[in-house]
Amino acid sequence: MVDHSLQLRLSQKLALAPQLQQAIRLLQLTRIELREHLQATVEANPLLDFDEPGGEAAADSADDWDTPSQGEDSSAAADDPYGDYDDQWGEDMGGGEQWAEAGFSVERENQIADESGDSLRDHLMFQVELGQFNDRDAAIATAIIFALDEDGYLLDSIDDIRDSLLPDLETDEAEIRAVMRRVQRMEPVGVATNGPAECIRVQLAVLPASTPGRDLAQRVARDYIDLVADAELERLKRETGAGDDDLETALDLIRSLEPRPGARYDNRQQEYLVPDVYTRQVEGRWVTYLSPDNDPRLKLNTYYVQLLRQSGGEDRKYLQGRLQEARWLLSSLELRNRTLMNVSQAIVDHQSGFMDDGDIAMKPLILKDIAEQVGVHESTVSRATTRKYIFTPRGLFELKYFFSSHVRTLDGGDISAIAVKAHIQSLVEAEPASKPLSDQELSRLLREAGIRAARRTVAKYRESLGIGSSSERRRAYRRLAARAVD
Repeated sequence: MVDHSLQLRLSQKLALAPQLQQAIRLLQLTRIELREHLQATVEANPLLDFDEPGGEAAADSADDWDTPSQGEDSSAAADDPYGDYDDQWGEDMGGGEQWAEAGFSVERENQIADESGDSLRDHLMFQVELGQFNDRDAAIATAIIFALDEDGYLLDSIDDIRDSLLPDLETDEAEIRAVMRRVQRMEPVGVATNGPAECIRVQLAVLPASTPGRDLAQRVARDYIDLVADAELERLKRETGAGDDDLETALDLIRSLEPRPGARYDNRQQEYLVPDVYTRQVEGRWVTYLSPDNDPRLKLNTYYVQLLRQSGGEDRKYLQGRLQEARWLLSSLELRNRTLMNVSQAIVDHQSGFMDDGDIAMKPLILKDIAEQVGVHESTVSRATTRKYIFTPRGLFELKYFFSSHVRTLDGGDISAIAVKAHIQSLVEAEPASKPLSDQELSRLLREAGIRAARRTVAKYRESLGIGSSSERRRAYRRLAARAVD
């Protein structure tokens, strides 16, 4: 006999609100990409408009409306991992007047050509170096990353990757696949997969289970991705048995994903950089200010807000939907600026020595340090620092520049790899032309300065600085001497 009974079960579920999804997308955009995205959004949403200087914003016009209540906004904020920020920077979110009061000019003299060549490989290696990988997993992850093509897909087989690690490291397929799964969930999600179908499946897998259409989208991506590519919607409905609305929701979710995770790192042309953040010293403390370019000056369109008051039926429903989208966008932009501000201020606080004395005073810093200080996830810090630039008294730097692995000192402490490179640079600049310092001699001098750096480490840092070997420098000194005589 079947026993029918009622049971109460408690469970926890992570819900990624649409507003938060939008905020995450906006955070990873560069200034130029953000401007293009906002331009397209304003063109598609009649409730949004760009606020001309001196114009009156219509944000207050929507306060009376029967859009989601404060309670609903609060629930969205509760799901928002950025919601724990302090409000101490709430007034310093990039307003033009406050930025100008800080002593910065609005002129474009700080534009610098971007020739960094930051690639997908560089971006992934940055995360491996500063992530929680032990030495063994880091070596496997590096081999995987070097086996990717420009789209982020895996070119080599598991056997090829295993062979590339020999004889230094013996591993098996299970260990490589375990590390590969970690790499696939790095930013951008979906790298190290075998093609668009697997890439989409990985991206779907990391979404919260409560994401609308996720389960059906996973099924479609697993079994019917070819039908999606061929736009055979009728056959998809027959094969899946899904209704029109459910299928459309699943397909919209799939279309929102990036089948080529390395696409935004491809074909980078020279562009001129404008700082996203500025820093200056105020009463003995280095303080950051957002560039006014991060404030798009969006507003609600007063005409359509008034039209919403007078409309009804389908028109009212449509305008209410666009108003909600507009409010989410404005809130997401504010969250983006606050995240960028808090992350950059935390970095500047940690690297104040660099602001005073340059590279030689750089401290070791990893993503986890800033994430814990700001109260966000490491991936958020990675998004907020990638291709975001800060103008300092030392020049223009990508925020990612201030993260560095460490080298042990003789007294048991740590020193930043960037600081070690600065030491090497200064030693080479002061070396006698008649007898350039070898890597072994540089290692000895660093040891005398309290820095423990093996000869191989010195050689790696020297090469990364573009400094030739001692024999190459000797020949260069001789050529310079010969030209001086001529």
